[in-house]
Amino acid sequence: MSTQKVWFVTGASKGLGLSLVKQLLAAGHNVAATSRRLDDLSRAVGTADNFLPLAVDLTTESSVAQAINQTIEQFGRIDVVVNNAGYGQLGSLEELSDAEARTNFDVNVFGPLNVIRHVMPQLRSQQSGYIINLSSIGGFVGNFPGFGVYCATKFAVEGFSEALAAEAKAFGIHVTIVSPGYFRTEFLTSGSLGTPANPIDAYQSVRESQQAHQEQINGNQPGDPEKAVAILIRLADEPNPPLHLFLGQDAFDTATGKITALQQEMTTWKNVTTSTGFDAPALA
Repeated sequence: MSTQKVWFVTGASKGLGLSLVKQLLAAGHNVAATSRRLDDLSRAVGTADNFLPLAVDLTTESSVAQAINQTIEQFGRIDVVVNNAGYGQLGSLEELSDAEARTNFDVNVFGPLNVIRHVMPQLRSQQSGYIINLSSIGGFVGNFPGFGVYCATKFAVEGFSEALAAEAKAFGIHVTIVSPGYFRTEFLTSGSLGTPANPIDAYQSVRESQQAHQEQINGNQPGDPEKAVAILIRLADEPNPPLHLFLGQDAFDTATGKITALQQEMTTWKNVTTSTGFDAPALA
């Protein structure tokens, strides 16, 4: 580790967030970490002079602003922001209610936007900083039955992160979108995965996907979370970190499959695509 940094990590009481905080503290970094419940965070991490646990409702701007301010008061600056908090939402687009969909967007999309909005003034004033936004392979590939709303939230994260990278570049601020595949965390447990209140039996593929994720994939994910967070820490020392980083062989293979299929489809339909200009020849 080249230099000691100040990290601000959301969703730190379990999963990748918890592993990240523990590794950061062990390496001597200053860490402010958030959770909805302070007791859960303090119990999971413990206490240390370089650790600031914060109870934060990421969907409430005032709560986020207070957490950012407390971090700056405690440590004097913020070097790395990790928007990790979020949860999965199962259910077909038809069976999920408006409230279920909006709640997933509130946490997964508007939560990190609140953090970005309130941390950017500090990063701009420093003329430096690094924002890591946790997406998912489901933010790049959406063909997972029953995960349409969740994928939509992560597609949104990828979209605003690309724009943020372009906007923040002039201030010396880097942005990376991290898109993990399946890692062996609590993500597929009931506390981190919402299920539809009113399931529709006709969606056999969704029910099969739900059963597979909850009963077969959960606990058998191929990814090691400790290796994943070690990579996140390494990224913060890179002078030119990537905009997109897929984590896991499964994520790499799935992304490669989509890119290949998209290229083939674009080639097949190129004549149609390019036929719409005023000067383009008409299709036969």
